Amino acid sequence: MKTQTLLLFILVSLAMGGVAWVFIYPFLSGERQAERRKASVAKTEPITRSSRGAQRSRRDQVEETLKELEIRNQKKKITIAARISQAGLSWTKRQFVLLSAGLGIGAFLIVMITGMGLLAALGMGFAAGFGLPFWILNYLKSRREKKFLNAFPDAVDVIVRGIKAGLPLLDSMKIIASEAPEPVKSEFKSIIETQTIGLPLSDACVKLYERIPLPEANFFGIVIAIQQKAGGNLSEALGNLSRVLRDRKRMKGKITAMSMEAKASAVIIAALPIAVMTLVYLTSPNYIELLWTEAIGRVMLAACAMWMFIGVMVMRKMINFDF
Repeated sequence: MKTQTLLLFILVSLAMGGVAWVFIYPFLSGERQAERRKASVAKTEPITRSSRGAQRSRRDQVEETLKELEIRNQKKKITIAARISQAGLSWTKRQFVLLSAGLGIGAFLIVMITGMGLLAALGMGFAAGFGLPFWILNYLKSRREKKFLNAFPDAVDVIVRGIKAGLPLLDSMKIIASEAPEPVKSEFKSIIETQTIGLPLSDACVKLYERIPLPEANFFGIVIAIQQKAGGNLSEALGNLSRVLRDRKRMKGKITAMSMEAKASAVIIAALPIAVMTLVYLTSPNYIELLWTEAIGRVMLAACAMWMFIGVMVMRKMINFDF
């Protein structure tokens, strides 16, 4: 009974952590504040030119394009199908739901067969059916985004060289769609296919942000959309974008290196109570088992787990630099 109670507590904590990671993390990580900052920056006026008439007309077109893109991005809600697409999977929503249900039912039956009790089986089924699938999607999405960021600046440089050599923008994108590494290759192939069926090239590039929700992809779509509507030197704009992308990549590497000490400290602080509890249980089980055999001990254990979770989220927010 003691083992079942401890196992149930661990499973419920994991399930609650998985659900909190999916739904609460965007608020704690500062993504909403970052989006508001991007919107405020996008609304700033461009540099003044010599001709006021041409300046006002071009500025109005740029502002109108940015407002349209901002409204379009605000209306989009991240659905399960969008999460699956961002993870690079070809599953349908029905397949994902069936897989989640199968994992939950399978975990429930396994725990019931092993005789751990109904509560433990419910906790394990909930964790396997709701927490595990979304955690896997987030992991695959993050891994795909990292691969995209590593190859995206080189792809933009290829477009710049192609335009300077006299190739149309679409032909330069076709080179990337045939020779670039994944997932850049498949994403540009999707842009070409979308443009082939009749969608304007600017809208097809803007849709890249829906499949790769990164600021770099959004910058690319904005540059193409503004150039298509307001005109201008596309090779110069994309060249500036390429430099910005490489500077952001370099800055991200510096931030990662500088924050490794803080991350290691956070991992040690978070793992220390669990490690001490495990060692005490192995050496003196009668001393620590009061935490799950007595009612007040279970309350204390649950309160400690809650505060530890809050502390881990606060530490993560402190070391999660958004730029």
